[in-house]
Amino acid sequence: MTATIPTTVPQVMLPGQAAAPEGPVDIAPMYLMHHAFRRDVHAFAAVVPTVAATDRRRWARIARRFTFFTTILHKHHSGEDRAMWPLLAEKGADTAVLDALQADHAGIDPLLTSLDAGLRALAGGSGDAADRDRVTDTAVRLRDALLAHLEREERDGMALVQRHLVQEDWDRLDREVFQKDYTAFEVPAVAGWVADGLSDEDLRRMPDAGPVLLAVARAMGRRNARRDARVFGGAR
Repeated sequence: MTATIPTTVPQVMLPGQAAAPEGPVDIAPMYLMHHAFRRDVHAFAAVVPTVAATDRRRWARIARRFTFFTTILHKHHSGEDRAMWPLLAEKGADTAVLDALQADHAGIDPLLTSLDAGLRALAGGSGDAADRDRVTDTAVRLRDALLAHLEREERDGMALVQRHLVQEDWDRLDREVFQKDYTAFEVPAVAGWVADGLSDEDLRRMPDAGPVLLAVARAMGRRNARRDARVFGGAR
């Protein structure tokens, strides 16, 4: 009797990515999101020390952009906490790894809240140089915490995905959990946010990446890059 050889799907490896464990699941959509999270968190940490505390217009732009970033990050982490980690636990995955990943989320949330409040205070004109310094410190701590979490998730969490799930499980999670968190109105903006800085080859690894979605992602990616040039300037 011939043994069944497990399918190994080619994985994507993007700049800054810590690992891409081999296995039967195409995890490219996760890595594309992680690339955008890394890009943004580096940009926020780099830009805030360069802006004068009194530049309310610039702080307002940064605050609005941060709200967009946190909205996507919250949805991403919520989907993992509500569905991905429980499914892996149900399949027998190492709960110590899953608990550590969920604890990372809990540690990141207060930093997001603090940075959001600080940026809004500066945008509203109620902040001063000391507030700008606190925002700078928080942005750095958020960057470091999120980067460490993404690395843990790529090395350890995605290894569990490859060990315990199959492509059908992954597709169901995307269809029934992650995609449902976005309205039809939000999808083009999020696709453009992901696309910014990626090649066409990378973009083809997006879920349901047909010609229409790819065209929208490319166009919105260019729009995202122009907006970010105004928000971050040379810090990105």
